[in-house]
Amino acid sequence: MPGENLSRDEAQERGRLLSVDAYDVALDVRSAVASGPEAETFRSLTTLRFRCAEPGASAFADLLAPSVTSVTLNGRELDPAEVFDGTRITLDALAAENTLVVDARCAYSRSGEGMHRFVDPEDGEVYLYTQYEPADARRVFANFEQPDLKAPFTFEVTAPEGWLVLSNGARDGEAEGGRHRFATTEPISTYITAVVAGPYHYVRDVYRRTFEDGTELEVPLGALCRKALAKHFDADDVFTVTKQGLDFFHDHFDFPYPFGKYDQAFVPEYNLGAMENPGCVTFREEFIFRGKVTEASYERRANVILHEMAHMWFGDLVTMQWWDDLWLKESYADFMGAFAQVGATRFADGWITFANRRKSWAYHADQLPSTHPVTADIRDLEDAKLNFDGITYAKGAAVLKQLVAYVGQDAFLEGARRYFKRHAYGNTRLTDLLAALEETSGRDLASWSRSWLETAGVNSLTPQVTYDAQDRITELSILQEAAPSHPQLRVHRVAVGLYRRQDADSALVRYARAEVDVDGPRTAVPELAGLERPELVLVNDEDLTYAKVRFDEGSLATLRARLGDLADPMARAVCWAALWGLTRDGLMPARDYLDLVRRFAGRETGIGVLQSLHGQAQTALELYAAPDRREQAARELAEAALHELRLAEPGSGHQLAWARHFIALAAAPADLQLLQGLLDGTAKIDGLDVDQELRWTILEPLAAHGVADESLIGAELARDNTASGKRHQVRCLAARPSAEVKARAWEQAVESDALSNALVEATNAGFAQFGQRELLAPYRPRYFAAIERVWRERSIEIGMAVVRALFPAWLVEQDTLDAADGWLEGHPQAAPALRRLVLEKRDDLARALRAQACDEAAGPRP
Repeated sequence: MPGENLSRDEAQERGRLLSVDAYDVALDVRSAVASGPEAETFRSLTTLRFRCAEPGASAFADLLAPSVTSVTLNGRELDPAEVFDGTRITLDALAAENTLVVDARCAYSRSGEGMHRFVDPEDGEVYLYTQYEPADARRVFANFEQPDLKAPFTFEVTAPEGWLVLSNGARDGEAEGGRHRFATTEPISTYITAVVAGPYHYVRDVYRRTFEDGTELEVPLGALCRKALAKHFDADDVFTVTKQGLDFFHDHFDFPYPFGKYDQAFVPEYNLGAMENPGCVTFREEFIFRGKVTEASYERRANVILHEMAHMWFGDLVTMQWWDDLWLKESYADFMGAFAQVGATRFADGWITFANRRKSWAYHADQLPSTHPVTADIRDLEDAKLNFDGITYAKGAAVLKQLVAYVGQDAFLEGARRYFKRHAYGNTRLTDLLAALEETSGRDLASWSRSWLETAGVNSLTPQVTYDAQDRITELSILQEAAPSHPQLRVHRVAVGLYRRQDADSALVRYARAEVDVDGPRTAVPELAGLERPELVLVNDEDLTYAKVRFDEGSLATLRARLGDLADPMARAVCWAALWGLTRDGLMPARDYLDLVRRFAGRETGIGVLQSLHGQAQTALELYAAPDRREQAARELAEAALHELRLAEPGSGHQLAWARHFIALAAAPADLQLLQGLLDGTAKIDGLDVDQELRWTILEPLAAHGVADESLIGAELARDNTASGKRHQVRCLAARPSAEVKARAWEQAVESDALSNALVEATNAGFAQFGQRELLAPYRPRYFAAIERVWRERSIEIGMAVVRALFPAWLVEQDTLDAADGWLEGHPQAAPALRRLVLEKRDDLARALRAQACDEAAGPRP
C-alpha cells in the first residue's frame, strides 16, 4: 500500500517540522464480542494536538484503517475520501498550533499486529491486546508514527461490562458502563503505548522501596493471563523476579522507576518474546508453563522479565531518535537482562547461558551477508522490522560486556546514570551516550565506537604457542583475523587461561591466567612465558570479548579427548561454543561434533547449555552431516540420547531435556514403539512425567513417521481442547507424510489468509520436516514462485514467517542454491527486506553445503 513503508527521510522532515503536545485516544471495542462483520472493526477516535514550526506547511498523519468516518483539522471538516489514502491523512495549511480529530473504523488483527483479537477455543472468551513495534500503533489510532515525536497519551477504552482493561497509565477512577479512563502518561513514543482488554485472570502485588534520602516509592504490580491458564500461572515467581529487578535497577541507575504502576500481561498468539510498553508490559503466554519444564525455561523467563524492565530506562525513558540507533535500547536491555539476572536472582549462571546460547545467535547473524554494524543504516520501516536481530540484541550486548571490561563497571554505570538524567523523556543518538561514558571513564571512545559499533563482522582469535626443551612456554601469542568482506581488526580485552590435570584421572583446571588487550594481527602475552606446558589454552576465558575462539592443535586434541573433564562450567560453555563455530565454519567435520555431544553432553551440569547442545546437534545432523552418513549418525545420536535418558536422575531437569532430545531424534521402529508406549501408558521411564505438553511433543514424530493418524491426533485434541492444544494439533496434522497433507498445509499457510499468526507458525513447523525431503521436493519451485506475492499481499509479520520457515532448507543441494541465486538475480526490484530474507536463507544453505563437504572429506570412520 503506498505510504505504508515510512522512510527515514520522511520521518526526519516531519520531525523537523512538528512537535506533539498530547494525544487523547478513545477506543470502543465492544464489537469484539459480536459475530460476523461487526466483529471485524472497532471505533477509534483520536484528538491530536501538535505544533508546526513553519505555519502554512503540509504534513501527514499515519493511519492504517478500513475506513475513516471524519477528519477535522483546526475545526475544519476535511473530506476523508480526499485526504485519506488507506495509510496516510494529508494535512495541508498547518497553523502554528493545531488540533486534529480523526474518527475511524480500525480492524482487529489476527496477525499479532495492531489490536489482536483472540477467541479462546476452550471457553469462547474473547481477549484483546495491542502490539505495535516498530510502527503498528497506526492500526489502532491516528498518529505520527515515529519514535522521536513523543507526547503524553490519555487513553479511554469502552469495553464489554465485566472486562479487565489496562493501559500504560493507572486507571483514572472507576469504570462506568464499560468505560475505562486512564491517567495521562509521561511523554512516550507511539510504539510503546498499549491496551489490554478481556476477561483476564489478574493477580495483584506491590513493590515498595525507601531510598537513602528517605523518599519512598510504591509501585502497584499486576500479572495477568487468560482465565483458562490461571491454574498454571505461577504469578508469585513472576513477582519475585520483578521485585528483585526493580531493586537491582534502582541500586544501579539512581533514577526511580518513572511510569507509576507495573503490569505484566501474558497474552495469546504473541509474535515476540515480550514488549516493553511502560506500565503495561506484554509477554507471550508460553512463559506460563502448562507442563514440567527445565530450570532453563524459568531462567529464560526471568531474563526476559529483566530485559523488558531495563527498557523502562533504556528505550522508554530515553528513546532512540530513529531506528538506526535501535541498539540504544535493545543491546542495553539484552546486556542488562543478563547483568541483573546474575546480580539479583537465583540464576547466578546467567553469563554462562549468555556465552553459549545468546552469543551463538550473534555469531550466526554476524556472518550472514546481511550483517550490519550495531548502529545500523535503517532506511525505512521494513529495514527496521528486520533489524530486530542477533546483531542488535546479542552482539550489541556482547559488545557492551566488552565495554564494561574496557572502561570498568563503575564508570559504565555512572555514565548510564548521567545519560538518564540528561535525556529523560527525550530522544538520543549514539553520540549522546558516548559523551556520557567518556566523561565518566576518561577514555576517548571514538575509536572504540568505530571498531565495535560502526563496523560489521566477527574476528577470530587463535593462540600460537612455542615451548622449550623443558616443556615450558617460550612465547604465547594471540593471532587475530577478520573475514575479507569485513577486514576490521579490533581491540579485544581478553583473559587467557591455561588448563591442565594434576594427574591422569583428575579434572582439567586452570593454573594460570592473564588479561591482555589484543590489538592488531598478533599480540604477545608475556605474563605466561616460562610456565609449564598446558593441555588447553583458552583464549577469551571468562567470555570477556566478542570473537570466534580457535584452538592450537594440542588444545583441540585435549578437547576431543577430555572435554568432559573441564571443571569450570563457563570454560566448558566457551569451548562448546567455539567447537560449534568450527563445525558451522566447515573446519570440523559434523561427525566430530556429534561424537563430542554423544560422549560429553551427558556430563554437562548446566541445563541451558545442555539444551543448547541438543539443538545444535540436531542442526548438525540435519544440515551439516554428509548425506550418506546421516541415517547412521541419527541412529547413533538417538541411541546416545536414550542411554542418557535412562541414566539421568528420575524427575530431574536433565532427564526431561534428554527425553525431549530423544523424542526429536526417534525414527527407528523400536524408538517409535517406545514413544507409542509412553503415550498410551504401556511403557514407563522412572521419574518421567508424561504430562500434556510432553504428550504433544511425542505425538509430532509419531505423526511425521506415519504412526499417528488424523484420528489419533483428533483424540489428543479432545483431551486438550485448548488454545495450546489447537496449535499442537495443527502442527501434528501438517507433519504427516502425505502429499495430500502437504498440499493442504501449503494452501493454508501460503495461498490463503484464513489462519492466525500462531496457526501459520504451527502449520509451517509441521510442514517442514527434514525427514520428508522427497515429499517436499516439489515445493522448491513453488516457494520461489510464491514469495513475492506473499510479501505483497500479507502483513509483514506473516510474510516474514512464511519466507523464513518455508525456504526449502530441507533440500541441502546445489539445485536449491541455484534456485535461490536464480530468484535473486531475476528479482532485483523485489522489496529489499524480502531480498534480505532470501539472501540470508541462501547463505545458510551455502554454509550447510560447505559443512557437508567437510564431513564428506573426513572419509569413513575408523
